[in-house]
Amino acid sequence: MSKNDKLALRFLSFPKDFTYNELKTLLLSLGYMEIQGAGSRVCFAKEDHKIKLHKPHPENILKCYQLDLVAKELKNKGLI
Repeated sequence: MSKNDKLALRFLSFPKDFTYNELKTLLLSLGYMEIQGAGSRVCFAKEDHKIKLHKPHPENILKCYQLDLVAKELKNKGLI
């Protein structure tokens, strides 16, 4: 099992300590590009599909609703 597979399994378990950096690594491994927005806004784009988020701050831990949003988007696209 690759590191990216392990990261995807960790993501799907909806851990309370999943970081923005882990999410970025996961999405980049799935072919997304990170596009910086204004302030803490960020967009991950792949072809015609976009995932828009706010970077967590001051800590790096994502909120549960953010994990849920990304998981639904990735499942709808058949990526996980």
